Amino acid sequence: MILRASFNTSDLRTPCLPVLAFLALSVSQEHLSPQSLQAADFWNQWRGENRDGRIELAISPKLNLQEARWSVPLQPSYSGPVVQDGLIFTTETVDQKNERVTAFKLDTGEQVWQSSWSGSLTVPFFAAANGSWIRSTPAVAPGHLVVFGMRDTIVDLDPKTGSQRWLVSLPDQLGTPVEKFGGVCSPLIDGEHVFVQTGGGLMKFALADGSVIWKVLEDDGGMSGGAFSSPAMATIAGVRQLLVQTRLELTGVDPETGNVLWRTPIDAFRGMNILTPLAVGDAVFTAAHSGRSELYDVSFDGENWTVNLRWEQKSQGYMSSPVIVGEHIYLHMKNQRMTCLSIADGTIA
Repeated sequence: MILRASFNTSDLRTPCLPVLAFLALSVSQEHLSPQSLQAADFWNQWRGENRDGRIELAISPKLNLQEARWSVPLQPSYSGPVVQDGLIFTTETVDQKNERVTAFKLDTGEQVWQSSWSGSLTVPFFAAANGSWIRSTPAVAPGHLVVFGMRDTIVDLDPKTGSQRWLVSLPDQLGTPVEKFGGVCSPLIDGEHVFVQTGGGLMKFALADGSVIWKVLEDDGGMSGGAFSSPAMATIAGVRQLLVQTRLELTGVDPETGNVLWRTPIDAFRGMNILTPLAVGDAVFTAAHSGRSELYDVSFDGENWTVNLRWEQKSQGYMSSPVIVGEHIYLHMKNQRMTCLSIADGTIA
C-alpha cells in the first residue's frame, strides 16, 4: 500500500527551530519510493517547485514521520530550506551581525560548505519581539543559489561550492529604500532571470550577473513602502504572467516587459498583504491581514483585461499562504485555526 501526501509550507513568519531536523523525506530507502526521492530533490524554492505549497510523495505506511534521521543546530531564521542535487540549503542570522548560508548533504546532514556576508536589521519595536532575522527563502537552480537578505541584498552562490557569483546591494547600488521589516520576498528564478519584490518595487535581474533588466510597481518607501508577499508565475486567461501582491494591490505583470497587465486594490491593515497569490484556473485567491478572503476572476479579450470579484468572505488569512486540493482552498487563518473554502462560492466547508 502506498499513500499519496501533499505537504503545505506556512508563510515566512514562523521562524525555523534552532535545530534542522530531517524527517520524512529521507528516513530510509525502503520507506520512500524513487518518485519520493526525486520529488524531494526538487523542493527548490519558496512553496516548492510550482510555488503552490504542494509536493506529491509516495510514502509507505511503514514510514515513521516522527523519527529524525539527523539534526543540526542553527541560529535564528524565518527562511525555509531548499533542496537540489542531494544538498539541502539553509539560511541564518548569526549573532545579529551576519547572514549565513549552509549546504548539508541531504542523506547524512554532513556540512558541505558555508558562506556569509554582513547583513542585519532591527525591525520596528512593535514587531521586534518576533525577531530581526533573515526572512526570505532562497531559490536554487542549476548553477545558482539566490538568497535575498534583510537589507535588500541579493546574493548568488554556486550551489556546489558556496562561492559567490555576484552580490547586489540595492540600497547601496540603486539607492532604493531598505524595507522596514527587512527583505521578505522569496526570489523566483525563471529561466535566465530572477524576480524579487524589493523595497524599491518588483525587479527583474539577469541570473548571470545580477544586472537589473526592469523595475515596476515602485513605491515611495513610506508607510506602505516595501513588500511582504512573494510573487508566483501562472498562466491566466491564456497569458503567462507574474502574480504580484504589493502592500496595496494585487496585480498581473508581464515577465518579459514588466508591463502591468491588470491590477485591483486590496485592503489590509497597514498594507500588510502577506500571502503569495494563488492561481485558481483563470482566477486568483488572496486574503489580507485583518481583511477578508477574496477570489478574483481575471479575463482578457485580446485588448483589455477585466478583473471581477467572484466572492469574498470573512476568513482572515493574515500570513500563511493556502493550498488547493480538489475543489477547495485550505487556509491557516489569523486566529490560528484552519478553514476549508469552496472554490466555487467561498462557503466554509
